[in-house]
Amino acid sequence: MYNDLMRVDSYEIRVCNSCGLRYPLVDSHAQTLGIRCPACLGETHVALSRALVAETEPTHTSPFGHSAEALPKSDGIGEGQVGKIAVLLDNIRSAWNVGSIFRSADGFGFSHAYVCGITPTPDNEAVQKTSLGAEDAVTWSYHKDAVKLAQGLKKEGWRIFALEEDERAVEVRRIENPTHPTILIVGNEVAGVDPELLELCDAIYCIPMHGEKRSLNVAIAFGIAAYALRCQSR
Repeated sequence: MYNDLMRVDSYEIRVCNSCGLRYPLVDSHAQTLGIRCPACLGETHVALSRALVAETEPTHTSPFGHSAEALPKSDGIGEGQVGKIAVLLDNIRSAWNVGSIFRSADGFGFSHAYVCGITPTPDNEAVQKTSLGAEDAVTWSYHKDAVKLAQGLKKEGWRIFALEEDERAVEVRRIENPTHPTILIVGNEVAGVDPELLELCDAIYCIPMHGEKRSLNVAIAFGIAAYALRCQSR
């Protein structure tokens, strides 16, 4: 979880019965968003619910664009795929954060960005203002359900890493060398990475914190992890 955690007790992962959008709903947002899908206003159901960890607890436990919905086709793990790195943006709320992540992804040589759930796409003007053209350098695709996407990528041979506070997480400086095509997941600013995505991960990483605050802005956190991952690939 990242910088703007709020003092709330729990959140739900909801899935739209009509369009299939998968997104987190924090209890403080329920009165505003309701339980209707924010994309199509269809009825939704609860996929899972979790308690939130408060920002002040130092613990180690743990908007829509128009693009291709289909999973990108590949011919398997070939020579050109080895060391390929992509980012998956799981229900990030802030268009400014998304644009900043695109800019960093370009700088660190990420090949693709999977934009998922309620994450604003590069069609959004605010994303473009902070990405400074990086959306033209990093290819991207939009997917309503990040879990289904990740399941498909794993079948194709991609390794999946996540950046999240979790009891299974290890320090990001120990991140593995990406000898296979690798996805780095960053998640929602309040709810963090979807728990079902974490279950699909080959590894979970965290950034050690030494001050009173226990989290970083998601775009800054991504930049730190992206640098660590790129250093390993040299």
